Amino acid sequence: MAFNFEYFSPTKVVFGKDTDKQVGALVKAQNAKKVLIHYGGKSAVKSGLIDRVKASLDEAGIEHVELGGVVPNPHISKVYEGLEICKSEGVDFILAVGGGSVIDSAKAIAYGLCYDGDVWELFAKDKPVKATGCAPVGVILTISAAGSETSNSCVITKAETGEKRSYNDNIARPKFAIMNPDLTKTLPDYQTQSGCTDIMMHTMERYFTNGGNMEITDELAEGLLRTVIKYAKILHTDPENYDARAEIMWSGSLAHNGLTGCGNDGGDFCSHMLEHEMGGMFDVTHGAGLAAIWPSWARYVYKDCLPRFVKYATNVMGVNPEGLSDDEIAVKGIEAMEDFYHSIDMPTNFKELGIAPTDAQIEEMAKSCYKACGGPKGSAKLLDLQDMINVYKMANC
Repeated sequence: MAFNFEYFSPTKVVFGKDTDKQVGALVKAQNAKKVLIHYGGKSAVKSGLIDRVKASLDEAGIEHVELGGVVPNPHISKVYEGLEICKSEGVDFILAVGGGSVIDSAKAIAYGLCYDGDVWELFAKDKPVKATGCAPVGVILTISAAGSETSNSCVITKAETGEKRSYNDNIARPKFAIMNPDLTKTLPDYQTQSGCTDIMMHTMERYFTNGGNMEITDELAEGLLRTVIKYAKILHTDPENYDARAEIMWSGSLAHNGLTGCGNDGGDFCSHMLEHEMGGMFDVTHGAGLAAIWPSWARYVYKDCLPRFVKYATNVMGVNPEGLSDDEIAVKGIEAMEDFYHSIDMPTNFKELGIAPTDAQIEEMAKSCYKACGGPKGSAKLLDLQDMINVYKMANC
């Protein structure tokens, strides 16, 4: 039976070659007076993209200031820095030029401009509060992964405590997202494949549920997943392939704007919550961390969500069910997923990821995860604190 749902995706998408040249006109259409250009490392500058953005804004008669230096698992300290600049310069629009980390940092700054207090309070789970507003955000996407360019989600890390926390609110959905697949061609393969993994996981988190699945939503989800598998492999050997870049880029937005979860119970998202703790403690690449934790989570929960794992194995991973029990089909699907991860050089456990948490660190991550979840978490299987510890330990073997 389909559950009731609301689907809201207001972001204007401008997709294709050279679309970044339209940024000035798109910002002007938002009636912005002064823009913060927010970006990550030196690649956006070295490639000439930031200069092109500034030239387009100048042509549109829009003032701008800039703040670079956003890192993966973006830090609240950079958000504070951005807030100081925006308040002193009278900024009324945030333009994120980058991937999920930059976009999330931009969203957090936008929240902070309208929040009377410490913006970290929105993310900290021990003091739940709600955003009172959000300055407008626009995006020029350079990394296909997080889907933050059209989603309501935002994830920020407090480096001092190792806390990586999320806050979701529709008011933060970007006003526009410029998506030029050519801008992703300079990414290292590891980053590209981590992005592909993240894209898949955004839909898989919504797929492995125990309630409210709709056939049309399943068809959309399964088609998206098969597409990412196909083109991730192509990009692994042919990184300059524009069509493959385009397929992956659009898949990233569709995977996390809510479309592939319509009619279900809201999704599982335990793998994401478990990985957030890994990212907070070990600063691992998010997509790679998801690949490393998912097989252990899947083996731990599949018996409680067997029909969905059977459906995934046959419809997405191409497992031939003839002569096999449902249990055997499900396990073969998990194994096929591990084979796919290895085919694009993604890890399937902690050792392959390059981390080796102690039992004490595992317990610390599990307790932090349990707290961030507000108690037991999951749809495929409801995980309590001990379950979370068990999944971490399975991944650490």
